[in-house]
Amino acid sequence: MSRAPPSPWSKRSLAVQAMGHVDPVTKAVVPPIHLASTYLRDPDNQYSSGYCYGRPDNATVREAEAVLAMLEEAPAGALLFGSGMAAATAVFGALDPGDHVVAPSVMYWALRRWLLQEATRWGLKVDFVATDDLDALRAAVVPGRTKLVWLETPSNPLWTITDIAAAAEIAHAAGARLAVDSTAASPVVTRPLALGADVVMHSATKVLNGHSDVIAGVLAGAREDAFWGRIKGIRASQGAILGPFEAFLLLRGLRTLHLRIAAQMRGATALAERFAAHPRVHAVLYPGLADHPGHAVAARQMEGGFGTMLSIRVAGGEAAAIATAARVSLWKRATSLGGVESLIEHRASVEGPGTPCPADLLRLSIGIEDPEDLFADLDAALRGAA
Repeated sequence: MSRAPPSPWSKRSLAVQAMGHVDPVTKAVVPPIHLASTYLRDPDNQYSSGYCYGRPDNATVREAEAVLAMLEEAPAGALLFGSGMAAATAVFGALDPGDHVVAPSVMYWALRRWLLQEATRWGLKVDFVATDDLDALRAAVVPGRTKLVWLETPSNPLWTITDIAAAAEIAHAAGARLAVDSTAASPVVTRPLALGADVVMHSATKVLNGHSDVIAGVLAGAREDAFWGRIKGIRASQGAILGPFEAFLLLRGLRTLHLRIAAQMRGATALAERFAAHPRVHAVLYPGLADHPGHAVAARQMEGGFGTMLSIRVAGGEAAAIATAARVSLWKRATSLGGVESLIEHRASVEGPGTPCPADLLRLSIGIEDPEDLFADLDAALRGAA
């Protein structure tokens, strides 16, 4: 875990230069990969280097954490994990058996399934609620009993928007912490800690890395307290730290984050507007559209754009949606999101029984290809599937 030092430069400039680090030995402008698993003790049996073993700490990981802490404006710094799930479950693991948790009705499916199965098995009490409905959220949070409110905004795959600042007030008034999965937004667009959240989580696999070649997760904290200390202890004791090579690749991806996400959001907006008028699409779910139910809140808490993700609901139902995905050429039929290549996926098929995802929905992750090419390819698939 590393804290970002004060700097007169913009976040974009600091990310591009990986906080301006220059290797002191070689003068290389790209930080080296530190692969060592163990470190030499001093004659007095101490570790003056600050490193003792590779399971709780690594120099390359610290480099990437420093950039992430800077981007999130995180006073407690950032912690990298081996996956987004490892990061998310560490937050819940820092709670005690019997603690009450409130989570979104629509959220990342793998985490929702884990909460229903593993988290409840060892004692957490979990209620799911439409967190974009603040009255429903307020009713679900029980003062003195609820210990954590978990948000995901925009939420996958319906891209609903929750008011982070208002949710923070509700959680804190009840004595609970607020954690926000901000994977779909990225710190370029939304900084939950500045809006009152206590912890922010990203699947760094997605937008932060941006090249579909790293599995990683990150937590950033608002304060160094006992709860944050338990999270750090979980990472160290369970060996959940990200590997140094993956941290190096993530650091490389962060250098182009601002350029990538700007291009992706321009493409997402253009495609959302065009598909909203398409005869084979009966709904487009994208918070950047004025008729999206969460548009006003999104405009208030998202800066510079509305994210890189959207979903379309295909006229003709499930069969037409699946047939459309089968006909694309430029789009790639694959799970995940946030990479430079555009992906299309029929989410209901992936999530299976019990999913809240409509059967006619296709999730679209917008890459950096020419939006005209992306539209032409999916337009032809939609018409052909009819």
